[in-house]
Amino acid sequence: MKLALLQFNPTVGDLEDNAARILAYARQAHEAGALLLLAPELALCGYPPEDLALREDFYTENARVLADLAMRAPAGLTLVLGVPMLDGDRRHNAAAVLREGRVIAHYFKQCLPNHTVFDEVRTFMPGNAACVVECGGTHFGINICADVWEPGSAGQARAAGAEVLLVLNASPFHADKQPERYLVLRERIAEAGLPVVYCNTVGGQDELVFDGLSFAMDAHGQVTAQFPAFVEGLFYVDLKHGVPGGDLTPLPKLEAGVYQALVLGVRDYVRKNRFPGVLVGSSGGVDSALTLAIAADALGPERVQAVMMPSQFTADMSVQDARELADNLGIAHRVIPIRPMYDSFLAALAESFAGRPFDLTEENIQARARGILLMALSNKLGHMVLTTGNKSEMAAGYATLYGDMAGGFGVLKDVAKTLVWRLARYRNRLSPVIPERIITRPPSAELRPNQTDQDSLPPYEVLDAIMERYMERDESPREIVAAGFDEAVVRQVVRLIDRSEYKRRQAPPGVRITRRGFGRDRRYPITNRYQAPF
Repeated sequence: MKLALLQFNPTVGDLEDNAARILAYARQAHEAGALLLLAPELALCGYPPEDLALREDFYTENARVLADLAMRAPAGLTLVLGVPMLDGDRRHNAAAVLREGRVIAHYFKQCLPNHTVFDEVRTFMPGNAACVVECGGTHFGINICADVWEPGSAGQARAAGAEVLLVLNASPFHADKQPERYLVLRERIAEAGLPVVYCNTVGGQDELVFDGLSFAMDAHGQVTAQFPAFVEGLFYVDLKHGVPGGDLTPLPKLEAGVYQALVLGVRDYVRKNRFPGVLVGSSGGVDSALTLAIAADALGPERVQAVMMPSQFTADMSVQDARELADNLGIAHRVIPIRPMYDSFLAALAESFAGRPFDLTEENIQARARGILLMALSNKLGHMVLTTGNKSEMAAGYATLYGDMAGGFGVLKDVAKTLVWRLARYRNRLSPVIPERIITRPPSAELRPNQTDQDSLPPYEVLDAIMERYMERDESPREIVAAGFDEAVVRQVVRLIDRSEYKRRQAPPGVRITRRGFGRDRRYPITNRYQAPF
């Protein structure tokens, strides 16, 4: 028996287009001889629908489109896909089983995740019953995503007669997540004794990226099929004597997986929000260089423009490297000096600033002048501005509100500085586009003479390690110091992170690639006097 898995990239709320594309894949799967097509969690409406799932009309429209899809799906194919459903006044994250023109069965997700990026308890209500359907002489049980991360639902499906477990998923990417999925599924297999076919969403949705990586396991927990990362399409599983099998695609290494996630996140954010292209402030530094490389790979060089905005503090090598980078990528590049407008601002403020020395104020005026230029170009051309700040800077507040933080999407928002360098090296292994000097020179904002980042921050390898422990793992300062970090440096980093929440709250969304990013999975109060004890 041939099963088809659809790694599907839906657009949230675009019900008609999602349904039309699912139908086209269903016809393709039927022509290939598949008896059953498995699509991901909430494939019809896209995931996560967030508060759309609180609207009654949203369910009505999904039901209408689902009924039309059922009538138009190929005869002889069983289609299992995720859809929001109403049961009386109860809202459910559901799986619908379509066959011969109608919905023949449905399953309501039982375990609603309410952690990290998930808040399904807010929008849905849990089901409590198994769903088992027969197709081609095999009885298939259905679970949805978080159902297999907790004991109970898989065993319930086995008790109801399931011989194979189908799992619909919208499981977002973070670095090295696939081994976690394997571990969890092996726990469910040990509980239920069922082989598993796992189908995951692919694509970008706001901050989240879904990596696909659908797979199958036999009843002993052995991976018997592994499909590609970050690719939409149909993939086939042959079920022989109750054992699912198929292609075995190697998993991407860390840098490759993160880079592909960033490219897909940018591509889908721009495409799904219908921007014609993007603008990036090019500084000659590694953050803007990596952002431009990702943008060019995501959108094509013809849809990317670099804007170099030198001041009197910008080194000649920065201007030269920014130009070389643009030429290597084949993107448009323009130079707009900011010295004239900077001088105009200082002249207007001269009386108010009289007797006060040059400080952070003058540095921020430069960043904000650049922000004004980028946003003006964005308004005139219709292109979205990609910001270039990395996670280390967002943690420490080493960024200027309404300056380098001005933009629509933060590509590196969840990428620590040390990982930025690794990703730049990775991209150059694919083809050498980032000038070597950009990667090797000491990082600098170039807002005053002879400035380097380490004038204000600890070395990035230290900053990033402390940030990961304090912000991502919730380790206390005492634990971090006990791990061997200098107490004074820990105090500095913790203070910077804690006091910068107001800035991060005003930052644009960006691609999430770690277990915990500065976004929907970290919600700290802006007004906050709590200080973690040392």
